[in-house]
Amino acid sequence: MKIAKIILAGATTLCIIGSGALAQQARTGTVTKIDRIHGTVAIQQTQSGTVGANTGGAAEEFKVQNGLSLDTLHAGDKVTFSATETGGSKTITRLQKQ
Repeated sequence: MKIAKIILAGATTLCIIGSGALAQQARTGTVTKIDRIHGTVAIQQTQSGTVGANTGGAAEEFKVQNGLSLDTLHAGDKVTFSATETGGSKTITRLQKQ
C-alpha cells in the first residue's frame, strides 16, 4: 500500500509540474476586445497546425496581471502572450505586441 501511495504522489507531482510548464508556454493571437476599466482583454488564439486549419475559434477573455499596460494595445493587434489559470480565472502574465 505504501508503494502505491508513493507512485500516486509522484504521478501527481509530475502532472502539476507539467501543467505549469504548459501554462507558461508562449501563445499567439489577435486582440478582439479590450476593457481597460476592468483590466481584461479578449484574444482569439492563432490556430496552429496544417495549412487550411479552421481559424474560427472563439476569443477567450483574460485578466491582465498588475503592471502590464493596455494603453498601447488596440483591437486587431497581433500579440504573443503567456497566461496562467488560477481558480478558474485566466490571467495574462506576459503580453507583447507583434
